[in-house]
Amino acid sequence: MDAENGELAFLPLGGTGEIGMNLNLYCWREGGRETYLAVDCGIGFGGSELPEVDVMMADPGFIADRREALAGLVITHSHEDHIGAVAWLWPQLKCPVYATPFAAAVLKRKLGEVGLTNQVRITIIPPGGAFEVAPFKLRFIRLAHSIPEAQALVVETPIGIVLHTGDWKLDAAPLIGPPTDEAALAELGQRGVLAIVCDSTNAMVEGHSGSEMDVRTSLSALIRGLTGRVAVTCFASNVARMESIALAAHDAGRSVALVGRSLRNMDAAARECGYLKTLPPFLTEDDIDDVPDDNLLILVTGSQGEPRSALSRIARDDHPRVALGEGDTVIYSSRMIPGNERAIGSVQDALVRRGVRLMTDTDHLVHVSGHAARDELRRMYRLVKPRYAVPVHGEWRHLSAHAELAREAGAEPFLLEDGDVLTLGPGRPAVTDSAPVGRLVADGSRLVPLRGEVMNARRRMLFNGIVLGSVALDQAGNLRGQPSVSAPGLLEPTDRETERVAEDFAEALRDLPVGLRRDDDALKDAARTALRRALGRLFGKRPLVDVHLIRV
Repeated sequence: MDAENGELAFLPLGGTGEIGMNLNLYCWREGGRETYLAVDCGIGFGGSELPEVDVMMADPGFIADRREALAGLVITHSHEDHIGAVAWLWPQLKCPVYATPFAAAVLKRKLGEVGLTNQVRITIIPPGGAFEVAPFKLRFIRLAHSIPEAQALVVETPIGIVLHTGDWKLDAAPLIGPPTDEAALAELGQRGVLAIVCDSTNAMVEGHSGSEMDVRTSLSALIRGLTGRVAVTCFASNVARMESIALAAHDAGRSVALVGRSLRNMDAAARECGYLKTLPPFLTEDDIDDVPDDNLLILVTGSQGEPRSALSRIARDDHPRVALGEGDTVIYSSRMIPGNERAIGSVQDALVRRGVRLMTDTDHLVHVSGHAARDELRRMYRLVKPRYAVPVHGEWRHLSAHAELAREAGAEPFLLEDGDVLTLGPGRPAVTDSAPVGRLVADGSRLVPLRGEVMNARRRMLFNGIVLGSVALDQAGNLRGQPSVSAPGLLEPTDRETERVAEDFAEALRDLPVGLRRDDDALKDAARTALRRALGRLFGKRPLVDVHLIRV
């Protein structure tokens, strides 16, 4: 690489201006040639703002069109918003993947579920290891986070060093894995860092994020004093928290059963990589009824109110193996992700209605964040001493707060949104271009654009309903029988309004010119308009309308 002729750019396709869907690109341009490096490839969730969406991800179209220039994909850690889209999007990228042993173990399970195990080349990099994805010279730096083996990525180029932090915090006792390698960060700062691309999740939170050790101590004291069945829900990826819960249960004379697929998968990946080795195997759902209530702790998925999660099903009393009721306790060892308040509240209401006692982070020390608060961000800037700062992994208010803090620390911040191309050098960084961005929605086994016709129709059906009209005509264009109208989610089949709509629809069809009624395409358009008007007069709504035409 030639520093005089080369140019380095950073381009977020997802995860900047939002939390989730992380997909970042670095581009080295030299001699008219571009080479790209992708960092992370994660999912996001629809939440209350997009009720028609379950899982979504950044549209990789920009880099998929340039995949011959994509040298590789590096995974900083195995949280869903950083790794969850790989199995969905890799067929469009078809590049080598680089990950630590734990992230590779998690990813291989995901790839196996979609039949890609033997197609994706995964290179395992030890935590803190150096490697090359030509023309990029790369190195991991170990960071503490709420999942094992979180790594910052050092991107070394002839025009300077960029530190891409991924997600991180400073925790002297993270319990699983070592603390953040502050010595390596300080050494990097001594060498000189051109720019830091840094997590902004808790940039609005003063103070420190807290330590996992404090949560372990609190959980042990809390669970020891409880009777009846105890269920604890946490983020499945927080292996240190799983260990803390299991140790607290052991101290209280309780056996631990895992309930939920994501917990079982994470347990398997952790044990494969040498974590949780001091714990005996967890019980399964089938073992629960064999354990007295006072000797049982259930570790369960569903901390964010996901409707199909195990805890949601328990709250509805339709789980096939697990029931909770009067005298039992549920501990939420997690935070409430913004947007999930209503879903979580519904589950908690249902549990309380069944006589269950709730404990959350609002009234007990049962959770600390995995993301750096402002004091930790200040410490990072003192160690790394970057010339420029690029806040990522946050909504606009988080990015703005981070930018203010970076400026106070002596770094010049650049606020970006997905699609902005920031040329980092040579010379002073500047946004020099933009790339097309969008979101894809996982719809069954396929991906569809969030703003495409399929999801637009889904939104209209969700809020305004759908109406289907069926019309039979002979070859001369005469109506045969009465048209039928079906409006699931809008009209009851036996409502008088349904008959009125059908009658208005039939009258409008009979008023159409005979010549038009002989032309199938013209007739369908006119019939849709007629049915839409009949519904508008009755309801004042614009549902999705379709007409089935039958020639007899």
